Amino acid sequence: MSFNIRYGTANDGDHVWDNRKEFVVETIEAFAPDLLGTQETLKFQKDYLHEHLSEYHVIGVGRDDGQEAGEMMAVYIRKSRFEILDSGHFWYSETPNEPGSKAWDTSLPRMATWVKLSDRAQDGRTIWFFNTHFDHRGSEARRESASLLRRMVSQLAGKDPAIITGDFNAPEGSDVYNNLFEGETPIPLTDTYRSFHSDSDENAGTSGGFTLKDRGTRRIDWIGCSKQFSVLSAEIDRTNRDGVTPSDHFPVTAVLQLK
Repeated sequence: MSFNIRYGTANDGDHVWDNRKEFVVETIEAFAPDLLGTQETLKFQKDYLHEHLSEYHVIGVGRDDGQEAGEMMAVYIRKSRFEILDSGHFWYSETPNEPGSKAWDTSLPRMATWVKLSDRAQDGRTIWFFNTHFDHRGSEARRESASLLRRMVSQLAGKDPAIITGDFNAPEGSDVYNNLFEGETPIPLTDTYRSFHSDSDENAGTSGGFTLKDRGTRRIDWIGCSKQFSVLSAEIDRTNRDGVTPSDHFPVTAVLQLK
């Protein structure tokens, strides 16, 4: 599952974090992912989810300083399914190992968190999990970030299976999308939603407020995977209560099986 949970300090009126945090947890629990990538997660939100999702390990650092300041790409790993072998972070810049670094036309520091896992259900097979959030303003930054992410997946995962979750702030068919999913690369990646839904979906938009409505076609939240996986399902989770959603983004989900 990939879930942009919306900043907990945002001035959202009736939709402030305290009024919807239990709904966020219940939405996650209903799908019960083995791997969860979150975006727009501040430290107190990361800690709240960890407290209420006790069956998961959590890894995440702030994008501003690599510690606790700013948005985290917090990932939640089901303890009973995976053993964590290694983890780390990189920033979208010309110095990706420098916390808080920026480049191109980005408006803010942007980053990715990765985890190397041993899958207990697959005889300890290694799986890599990446979670990210691209810039919402800089078009060059998004394109360059997609290219850097793809290189880092190849560099880190090598020939191992890899999964990517994130809010990419770009639609299907954009240069950002093509930089991630198209062209030659050591590790070809599949857009799980498009793999499972071959026909166009006029209501595939994933962001646009806290109410259930037609969000158009701008699907900016993606789950990608390497070719070692079969996509058994991939959906946009439109969970709501009387038309009110737990975040201003729909979570997106995929069920994957190693070949």
